[in-house]
Amino acid sequence: MYRDNTKVIKIGNRVIGGGNPILIQSMTNTRTEDVEATVDQILKLEKAGCDIVRSTVPTEEAAKAIKEIKKRIHIPLVADIHFDYRMAIMAIENGADKIRINPGNIGNRERIKAVADCAMEYNVPIRVGVNSGSLEKELVEKYNGVTAEGLVESALDKVNIIEELGCGNLVVSIKSSDVMMCVKAHELIADRCRYPLHVGITEAGTVYSGNIKSAVGLGLILGKGIGDTIRVSLTGDPVEEIRSAKMILRTLGLRKGGIEVVSCPTCGRTRIDLISLAGQVENLVKDYDLDIKVAVMGCVVNGPGEAKEADIGIAGGDGEGLLIKKGQVIRKIPESLLLTTLKEELDNWRE
Repeated sequence: MYRDNTKVIKIGNRVIGGGNPILIQSMTNTRTEDVEATVDQILKLEKAGCDIVRSTVPTEEAAKAIKEIKKRIHIPLVADIHFDYRMAIMAIENGADKIRINPGNIGNRERIKAVADCAMEYNVPIRVGVNSGSLEKELVEKYNGVTAEGLVESALDKVNIIEELGCGNLVVSIKSSDVMMCVKAHELIADRCRYPLHVGITEAGTVYSGNIKSAVGLGLILGKGIGDTIRVSLTGDPVEEIRSAKMILRTLGLRKGGIEVVSCPTCGRTRIDLISLAGQVENLVKDYDLDIKVAVMGCVVNGPGEAKEADIGIAGGDGEGLLIKKGQVIRKIPESLLLTTLKEELDNWRE
């Protein structure tokens, strides 16, 4: 496992790398200068299970807002810097737990040095970010287009620059909207980089298409033992990113906790509104801190058998359904009480 051998990096009150649990990130889509809106969104992300949050810092007002935002949240805050090196310095001075920069956008070596010196003074890690949309012209020409090899060379060049300035408190990210290019780039860099890798499929798309691309890409990368922290990038409510990331990690066996819902795809035997019921169950279980599997089945014919691996389940019938525990039918329930009964069971759950 590559992630077992990456450098341990401290970000606020959390750590990544060295085999520590993979942490979930998201990014606010509010104006950072709007402290109230930004704090409100971060608190919602915290509740959903976000471990680290990032906010854009394009202005002095946004950099100064970091200080007030930090007072009211409970997870590490990363400042995202694109072009102005002074914003990176101000964000660090105002309490940012990490900064994200692309050194190629920051400017000359003196400006990069100023950022690195400030980061070292405050012991704040730097995330060196490179993506396919900002690959240098020389590398595009060298590799006859945007390629995984070019992304890796670009990222390692940036890492070398900051290391030469004496800073080794780094996290690296190489992102592409091309899933298979992103997978290949991570395979290549994992052999050549000792720093923790932040993994994600950039500009993945809407909640529908972005989830599919992220699940495929992150699944392939994480499944190879690569990656120390992740973000599922979606065009939508950032809370959806957290829900998706948690599901990806649980599916890969990389995170425990939270209720997993399994449901059948429906067929001609189904006599209840299973699609609606499954959605209601999925929404219901979000608020439970239980590490169990819940099954929602569409008929009483195969329901008990299909739910045998689940801890608890409900199977619909014609006007009634079954409550199932560990594959055993417990009792029949009127269809109208299936959801209520399941909630009561979860409220009083005992292993």
